[in-house]
Amino acid sequence: MCDSPRIARTAALFAVGALVAATSGGGASASVPAGPPVFSDPLTIDNTYFPVVPGAVKVSRGKDGSDRITVVELFRSDTRTFVVGGATVACRALQETEFEGGELAEISVNWFAQSDDGSVWYFGETVDDYDDGVVTGHGGSWLVGGPAGGDPPETMTVAAPALFMPGNPEVGDEFRPEDLPDGSIEVGTVARLGRKVRTPAGLFEDCLEVGELHLPDGETETKWYAPGQGVVKAKGKHEQVLLEASTLPQ
Repeated sequence: MCDSPRIARTAALFAVGALVAATSGGGASASVPAGPPVFSDPLTIDNTYFPVVPGAVKVSRGKDGSDRITVVELFRSDTRTFVVGGATVACRALQETEFEGGELAEISVNWFAQSDDGSVWYFGETVDDYDDGVVTGHGGSWLVGGPAGGDPPETMTVAAPALFMPGNPEVGDEFRPEDLPDGSIEVGTVARLGRKVRTPAGLFEDCLEVGELHLPDGETETKWYAPGQGVVKAKGKHEQVLLEASTLPQ
């Protein structure tokens, strides 16, 4: 049976996200920081819904259309510094490797830091797209301050990091994990708290449900974040991915 009130509520959240993204540059609430972040200990990323633990590994599997996909997340031990507002901020790396139909499709390296209020900030990613084992492009690559030595030269330059996960998310919170110079915008809206999600890795309680609106194409996606694990389920129009295994402590 279709849960019509829930669908209507989610649609409303997406509509608000689209309006704000188009007109005002992002929403605000008591739990979404309004001012610039302060990074006194950026490498300690212990946010409940998005912890970054060097050495940990997560494996998720699912389908994208008719293709079977596998995503391997490796929390690397290396770090990288970025300059924001004249201050140097150290970030941790999350490497995501995606296989489609058993073939390597993409490897991305993503950089994160945690501010003093517990929020996680996204400093960018470099992307390698693969076809038949050969790198064919770097679409979607962006970094705070732009590319440095070894980065794809077409990497987009962004002035400031993006809020990836509030320190204490509340229903209705809105934030932009991506807002890029090419017009690509991702608007996240906290839809529900306290959700139960079952995956091959087990039953996860007290999950955070976040609706994502991708502009300008208008595609939507829902992600469920479990305490201590980060994303354990993601579902789009033609795609669903579920956590299968994780070495992150529960």
